[in-house]
Amino acid sequence: MIALLLQLAVLGVALAAAALTLISFVAFITATKMPHLHQHEEEKFFLNAKGQKETLPSVWDSPTKQLSVVVPSYNEEKRLPVMMDEALGYLEKRQKQDPTFTYEVIVVDDGSKDQTSKVAFKYCQKYGSDKVRVITLVKNRGKGGAIRMGIFSSRGEKILMADADGATQFPDIEKLEKGLNDLQPWPEQMAIACGSRAHLEKESIAQRSYFRTLLMYGFHFLVWFLCVKGIRDTQCGFKLFTREAASRTFSSLHIERWAFDVELLYIAQFFKIPIAEIAVNWTEIEGSKLVPFWSWLQMGKDLLFIRLRYLTGAWRLGQTGKMN
Repeated sequence: MIALLLQLAVLGVALAAAALTLISFVAFITATKMPHLHQHEEEKFFLNAKGQKETLPSVWDSPTKQLSVVVPSYNEEKRLPVMMDEALGYLEKRQKQDPTFTYEVIVVDDGSKDQTSKVAFKYCQKYGSDKVRVITLVKNRGKGGAIRMGIFSSRGEKILMADADGATQFPDIEKLEKGLNDLQPWPEQMAIACGSRAHLEKESIAQRSYFRTLLMYGFHFLVWFLCVKGIRDTQCGFKLFTREAASRTFSSLHIERWAFDVELLYIAQFFKIPIAEIAVNWTEIEGSKLVPFWSWLQMGKDLLFIRLRYLTGAWRLGQTGKMN
């Protein structure tokens, strides 16, 4: 009996090793060393407030604004106005108090099937295209891909990514700014402040089913075990970057969908970019695009591939991808 159990154990280890080898092989042959940063011709322009085409600026040019806010939006015609009203209300008030403060809001319509671009463009007409611009992607890239397109067209010294649902109170940007400043001096002008909901975990668990709680803990374990150490909440969509940190991390990014935050922070830690995790106010808003189980399964697969592809050299860091 003991001999049989030992044989089964050995067989189990052998099968696990074979499965890991197969997954590693698939991860390697389906990967490219540097991300493919393709930009369709139509995505190189935006419409100004008069409806005329203008060429988008580039993150590799010198900054001309203090702050850029990038808002990825997919089918957000209903939730976007609430977020935009709060954000622009705050930014306009701040500019009146400090006339030297300059900003821009970049709404990236990620191939929406509704009227997201039209709703966003109304803000461009109201505030002017110097303050609000809308980039409409030809097809859906995923949240990470949409944010990257917005960041690559930004003009700010600092760049904030903020979700279109308005789940995080926009004035909490001041907390992120303080967290960023506390990290100084910034090596190579690079630093990141991540909004965090970790302090709300007990409250959120009480409102979730046991199954969703199990998925959440499983995801957190995989993030810690495979990719990112020291960050309790990698997924909060409220992150502030110095311009240099944004261009360095996003130009190296491969994952464009839900797990992109994890790869982003993996890249940042590889380059030893200082990261602050800052508690922010957060409210769950109806209309989430996450599909409970399948989205978590996709993210779990992406986490495994992130680790294996960097481990095997299928993905490499040290250079940055170029837009074409």
